Amino acid sequence: MMQLVINGSSVEDIASFYDEINRVFMADENWKIGPSLDAFDDLLYGGFGAIRNAERVEVVWQDIEKSRAALGYEATKAYFLEKLKPGSPFNKVLFEEKLAALENGTGETYFDTIMHIIAEHKNIALKN
Repeated sequence: MMQLVINGSSVEDIASFYDEINRVFMADENWKIGPSLDAFDDLLYGGFGAIRNAERVEVVWQDIEKSRAALGYEATKAYFLEKLKPGSPFNKVLFEEKLAALENGTGETYFDTIMHIIAEHKNIALKN
């Protein structure tokens, strides 16, 4: 089983999360994934990057609690507000609903969404 290690102490915000993901998963590629949950999900299917040919992968996420805090309420709210800016091409109704749920305590943080994406990939075991 392939093992990859995410350094959670280097995750300060959403942008640095993708910097760390690119460092771990895309080191041998000549391109990087952008800051997109869809791109992160695609990466975990294993068609490219470090897990291109891996059947089973263990991801060790060190300092996961620091990442959880960095990708928590404040980062998520800022992410949603960015999607709601005038002229944004994103589904404003969807992001208004997500923001309202976050603000009333029933919505997912960015970190929660990442955890759900990882959980959907049965070939990936997450350890911390």
